[in-house]
Amino acid sequence: MTETVLELSDVHVVHRARSGGLFSRDRVYALTGADLTVAAGETVGVVGESGCGKSTLAKVLVGVQKPTEGTAAFRGRDIWAMKPAERREAIGAGTGMIFQDPSTALNRRLPVHRVLRDPLDVHHRGTVAQRNERVRELMALVGLPRSVADALPGQLSGGQRQRVAIARALALEPSLLVADEPTSALDVSVRAQILNLLLDLKERLGLAMVFVSHDIQTVRRMSDRVVTMYLGRIVEQAPAAGIARQARHPYTRALFSATPGLISPIEPIPLVGPVPSATRPPSGCPFRTRCWKADDDCSGSMPEFEAADPAHLFRCYHPVVAGESTDDLITQALERS
Repeated sequence: MTETVLELSDVHVVHRARSGGLFSRDRVYALTGADLTVAAGETVGVVGESGCGKSTLAKVLVGVQKPTEGTAAFRGRDIWAMKPAERREAIGAGTGMIFQDPSTALNRRLPVHRVLRDPLDVHHRGTVAQRNERVRELMALVGLPRSVADALPGQLSGGQRQRVAIARALALEPSLLVADEPTSALDVSVRAQILNLLLDLKERLGLAMVFVSHDIQTVRRMSDRVVTMYLGRIVEQAPAAGIARQARHPYTRALFSATPGLISPIEPIPLVGPVPSATRPPSGCPFRTRCWKADDDCSGSMPEFEAADPAHLFRCYHPVVAGESTDDLITQALERS
């Protein structure tokens, strides 16, 4: 069996709402009942609209966000049951994170070689000479010329800054790399270069990777398995190959229908109404307020996971029937609207 690198079990993250003032009792339900495993060497893509909990999930995976309830286990050990020093060593060295905007993720006052040496210094890896050699290795690994070693991040292009961020995330040889929208702040011309770099590094280093993005085409290309999130909940997990036509949750099918070129026709499945507030999520299935298949059953309780096959799980009382075309679903949605 493939080794499990990280596992979430019934993880909830609840924040106090910022807009309600100091004495507000409003809560933001950022993550609700999340169950997820990431196997060694696997890439898990996470998709969903803005505010669905993707970034919160990413922060839980790397130990930045403590769950309100539930457990996050790294190589079988509960991250938050560890002593702080143990957690810093296990998670700080065992996971790496690439953030959305390299302009804000890097210290503007430090030259590139200091940015890359910083994690080595903090974790006391090797001698000074060995650390400097590791910095040169990291720069070569991500395709950065030695001439930029003394440059400040502000003197680099956006693509070069993201290469520095990737190299920093790999400095301590982690087994899990979490990429949170790693290309959304970059020019279109350099996005493909960064994605190809990540694919190459995953294969060369044998990394497990969680790739978070709202770009469906990119996630499908990068991933072995796709996780769909809606309003803080994981609603479907399925193999990336064929997911555009084989997804069973209505929301996943709607997402893929809105991506030109993946499935025909180009016209997306219409969803009526805005995404509900995370401070007052609907009862039952959170997608029911926008779903063309919803009925009274959907408002009672959140459906349990069902299995289309062992690798394909979804939570829906009225799933898309296997083989239903996007044309059929568009007709159904228009009839209900």
